[in-house]
Amino acid sequence: MIIRSLIGLGVLIAGWLGVLASVMLLSGSAPAALVPMATPGFVETLPSTISIAETTTLGTILVSEDADLVAQLYRAGALIVLPAGLAGCAPL
Repeated sequence: MIIRSLIGLGVLIAGWLGVLASVMLLSGSAPAALVPMATPGFVETLPSTISIAETTTLGTILVSEDADLVAQLYRAGALIVLPAGLAGCAPL
């Protein structure tokens, strides 16, 4: 029973992260982006138009005025890009 609960919790968390990443990819309307996982050398390959707002234990928060921020982050090596800085988002 405990194993089923843990598997269910893992699926729930993975699904929620998938929804957040999909919304960020499709809309890109968040004022900032959280990159919790990236390839080595990610920060060094970021375009000059992207700024690092904060680095936390949960990941790196980045901001840019560019409309294609999400695409640029994926090209630079982000494995997942989540919205950050929205009203109602918990502070990191």
